[in-house]
Amino acid sequence: MQPNPLRTTVIGSYPFPSWLEFASQHLSEFGLADIAEMQEDAVIAAIHDQVAADLDVITDGEQTRFDFNLSFYGYLNGIELESVSPRRFGPPAHDQRGRHAITGTLAAPRGLGAVDEFQRLARLAPAGVTLKASVPGPFTLSGRLIPNKQYPDRFAVTEALLPIVQQELVALVEAGCREITVDEPSMSCYAAKLDRRRLVDIFNRTLEPIVERCRTSTHLCFGNFKGHAVGTRQYAPMFPDFLDFNVDEIHVEMASREFAELELIAEIVPRRDVSVGIIDVKSYYIETPDDVAARVRRCLEYV
Repeated sequence: MQPNPLRTTVIGSYPFPSWLEFASQHLSEFGLADIAEMQEDAVIAAIHDQVAADLDVITDGEQTRFDFNLSFYGYLNGIELESVSPRRFGPPAHDQRGRHAITGTLAAPRGLGAVDEFQRLARLAPAGVTLKASVPGPFTLSGRLIPNKQYPDRFAVTEALLPIVQQELVALVEAGCREITVDEPSMSCYAAKLDRRRLVDIFNRTLEPIVERCRTSTHLCFGNFKGHAVGTRQYAPMFPDFLDFNVDEIHVEMASREFAELELIAEIVPRRDVSVGIIDVKSYYIETPDDVAARVRRCLEYV
């Protein structure tokens, strides 16, 4: 269990500054040194906001990724990236995010880039601050890759990606990272449809090399891309199976769901630390300190 009973942190991607959003759409106009400078400036801005808010655990805000998950495909050998999404207009949804053909054996000889991200964060963050890195799990990472004869279904693709993710996790620990989130939102999205014991087995095999070597967590959400969920927005189908995830902490989104099923955190706390989403980052409403305090008190009724 963690020594501080109420730790604060962020989950996932921090918003890009407007200048980075603009620049990311015009990268061909910048040199490599320009891009590196922009990335560092964006990470510095994200660190500043988190430190100013007095968060206990900070991240780089995933400021060097254009997406928490899709950015990693650029590190994979054996795929052909889809250059243009088949649907570019209309309501934002996952079918605009691209699907990539597998053309050979999947490999990542340069790693997945998370170690470079962590080392940048460690260099730029104030001394003594707890740092956290995040990496998508292999099932989620498999979601935008089209199966082929070599990898005939999503689970085969997942098994090919599993050692690649494992290697990245081990490299993070060896680089000094002491807190890692393995993001598997696809498992949450399909928990009601797939064999949950199989998903648990995949997850635990992925984390096996780093168990007890650092603090680990996972984020259970519903693929809420642009506010559009992919799966049934219910946690009940996931439990008790997902309590067997071999992690220290489980994250659940609550603010964006009006704290529906909050009572389920009572099932988590006997076995895992629980992290609850208190701020709804997809809402234009800005929570007041009183709002935050009231939401925390609601959570404490179940722990």
